[in-house]
Amino acid sequence: MSSQKKVNSQARKRTSQGSNSYQTRLSAWKVQEDLSVSNSILKHGQNNSLEDYEHADNQAEDALQVALRYFEKGLTKTSQSKDKTLEKHLKTVENVAWKSGLAPEGIDILLNVALSGKFGSAVNTRIFKCMIPVTLISEDSVVKAVSWLCVGKCSGSTKVLFYRWLVAMFDFIDHKEQINLLYGFFFASLQDDALCPYVCHLLCLLTKKENVKPFRVRKLLDLQVKMGMQTHLQALLSLYKFFVPTLISVSLPMRRKVFFKNSENLWKTALLAVRQRNQGLAPEPLKLMLTIVRPVKRKWNSHSLIPVLNSHNASKENGEKGMNLCDYFSSNGSLPLEQLKSFPQLLQNIHCLELPSQMGAVLNNSLLLHYINCVRDESVLLRLYHWLSQTLQEECIWYKVNNHEHGKEFTNFLDTIIKAECEGFYSCEAFLYKSLPLWDGLCCRSQFLQLVSWIPFSSFSEMKPLLFDHLSRLFFTSTVYFKCSILQCLKELLQNWLLWLSMDIHVKSVMNSPLETTLGGSMNSVSELIHYVGWLSTTAMRLESSSTFLLHFILDFYEKVCDIYINYNLPLVVLFPPGIFYPALLSLDSSILNQLCYIMDRYRKNLTAAKKNELVPKTKSEFSFSSKTYQEFNHYLTAMVGCLWTSKPFQKGLYIDPKVLEKAAVAEYKNSLNLVHHPAFLSYAVSFLLQGWPEKRTVNMSSIRGKKWNWYLDYLFSEGLQGLKLFIKSSIHRSSVPTESINHEQH
Repeated sequence: MSSQKKVNSQARKRTSQGSNSYQTRLSAWKVQEDLSVSNSILKHGQNNSLEDYEHADNQAEDALQVALRYFEKGLTKTSQSKDKTLEKHLKTVENVAWKSGLAPEGIDILLNVALSGKFGSAVNTRIFKCMIPVTLISEDSVVKAVSWLCVGKCSGSTKVLFYRWLVAMFDFIDHKEQINLLYGFFFASLQDDALCPYVCHLLCLLTKKENVKPFRVRKLLDLQVKMGMQTHLQALLSLYKFFVPTLISVSLPMRRKVFFKNSENLWKTALLAVRQRNQGLAPEPLKLMLTIVRPVKRKWNSHSLIPVLNSHNASKENGEKGMNLCDYFSSNGSLPLEQLKSFPQLLQNIHCLELPSQMGAVLNNSLLLHYINCVRDESVLLRLYHWLSQTLQEECIWYKVNNHEHGKEFTNFLDTIIKAECEGFYSCEAFLYKSLPLWDGLCCRSQFLQLVSWIPFSSFSEMKPLLFDHLSRLFFTSTVYFKCSILQCLKELLQNWLLWLSMDIHVKSVMNSPLETTLGGSMNSVSELIHYVGWLSTTAMRLESSSTFLLHFILDFYEKVCDIYINYNLPLVVLFPPGIFYPALLSLDSSILNQLCYIMDRYRKNLTAAKKNELVPKTKSEFSFSSKTYQEFNHYLTAMVGCLWTSKPFQKGLYIDPKVLEKAAVAEYKNSLNLVHHPAFLSYAVSFLLQGWPEKRTVNMSSIRGKKWNWYLDYLFSEGLQGLKLFIKSSIHRSSVPTESINHEQH
């Protein structure tokens, strides 16, 4: 009973403080009713269609006031479900609520009625389903509603419905400070098995770092032992672990599941209409949906999914436009968001900003995004995560079959998320894991792949069944252009991972790192990603008949891979597979061969630097390179030197059937590959001879030797083949013999 008195006294205090803001109570409605009735009598004889429409609206408003007054008086619990008067007033409230929403005062009355136990469960259920706000919900109403839970007059099903309603309407509550003070009361409600999933969802929305206490962690762990591995308990424990990692030692699935069922289902179409009203759009009338929920057709624009930026003050003043800046500061000391126009203004007023109740509004405001990054308030980010998660799930055009008509609008919404740089947001990551199995690879392709490239670093083995397995199925069944798009996406993903690791591993200790893994474990995940791309690339080269266009994108990826050790200071060197190296080495395209030469030069420099560091005891890393890596590189290096310089290709490692060479009419294939006779450089050799000796009628390739050989090299370098120049400079002696390879056994 002490908690009940505390909540009730708190509610009375808040009510008294807010009396100036909410003066339109029962007496005010009675006066308005009399005035509206008299007005309706005066206008009764007029035939103007617009006035008739306004007259009908006035009558509906009058009927709503009468219905609310009926519920506020209340009756004893008898056979109210069959009472005609009750049914009449209940239908009135439902019609008005689903057409235009209810004012904060009306929701306050209905909350008290539903939770006070005046009516049965069936009536209370219908009341909750029609508690739809016009724009916002008063925090005072929620606090008073919670106080009714302490009385214990409402049924268990009504309590469940209240928590579901509270979660669904969370973003429409004008303030959260007093609700957050009730955190302990909500946490105590976890003991109720029926309420536990919904209370966990609410706590996830309310939790701040200061709410995480050791006794609460112990209680959650006890509940998990009692109830098993429930997703809602895992969600709250994961959130606690995010705020205070040292308090929770058990392993939890991080950012891998949608932990809660969507609590908005009962009010989905209604909430869409509320968002439209907040944006100044005219929503179409809604039908009361009790079972099947279908998205309402509405007029879209490029920002229709993102709420309009409205400060709390502006909404509480009921649209008074005459207030100036001084009036706002004198009222509660906060700056209206509508008046925030420049970055200097943000810096001057950063201490008195109040974020909007609907956090999605910040996505269209670069100043507020700066503010969120500066304050680093976890609760703000959690509210934004929740809004993004719900909106992505609701509007995904390939997740919901009947949403395909809104493809352009959903694309614009994803563009806004990308423009706002929501990189690493858990809600975007969860959306990808849930929607990728249903994605056709066509809708919003560039936006979807951009979100994939933003996925934070994690264990590859955990991500493989959620992301990479589905991505590979799309990869193999799509066009070469889609394959190239995925390779570009995976290159950006690798780059983001490498940047994150290069900063995190060398700054944070292993204990403080959210990865909770060793350096070798992190490198294994990166290595597995590279091997995965190598597998995709090798298979794609067979499927696409060694497409030159595809090979360009594959080598672009390995340009990033070959420089990991030097550019990112990470102890990792992974070579490309033979299925990529040999098609590139024997390519007919000189740009491919030039790119391969550049990659081999960078591999050589990285391996040389790694070997030097291994010989220095002070700089020796816990991650040592395998001798197999050096041997494989030396094999590739020998093959390249044989094909480009010494005319002794494929003496080791690669066997070509002589019958194939006979069919190709290559008599002396061992002496037929070098910088002159290589298929990629034949056109350069012919052009070199024609420009240097135009008087000769025949072109003799064998004449390019001695001084002509050196002139020919300078000619190739002048044609922009800088990768070839770097490779020859580092790996080949100009005395026509290959340089010493990086021999692992010599060190």
